[in-house]
Amino acid sequence: MTGSILQINISPGGIPKRPIPEASITSEGIRGDRWSHPDIHGGPNQALLLITSEGIDELIAQGLPLFPGALGENLTTLGLDRRQMRIGQRYRAGGVFFELTKRRAPCATLNIYGPGIQHAIFDAQVKAGDASSPRWGLSGFYARVLRGGAIRSQDSIALIEQVV
Repeated sequence: MTGSILQINISPGGIPKRPIPEASITSEGIRGDRWSHPDIHGGPNQALLLITSEGIDELIAQGLPLFPGALGENLTTLGLDRRQMRIGQRYRAGGVFFELTKRRAPCATLNIYGPGIQHAIFDAQVKAGDASSPRWGLSGFYARVLRGGAIRSQDSIALIEQVV
């Protein structure tokens, strides 16, 4: 599975995150990115949040007022199939290697985009780890950084290993 980085996003805390053309990524995430609730977000096992642009497009088609970065993702990808993304997969993007660690469970902060957004992106099947859910991957995946480095918008992103 291969694609590209459509957009790299950071914020001083909270959502939306805004695009930057390139970034330095460490085991703690993107330099310059912050979280409003560091007790919940961030840390080595949630250093990055990935969401596919195709998933964002699906949600826009449902009437949600979204755009890349709106859901708080650090990396908005293009060309990856969210339905095929799994915990334990390892990816290379630019000079960075990372591993998907968990599904993101949406919080009330996302309600600024509408009261139905949480149900639109996450359901009981997703919570149970059932990838057959039509909502699988819409809320995104957290990742730990295995090897930091530089990343740029338009860099390729590729699945390199399935570790489960």
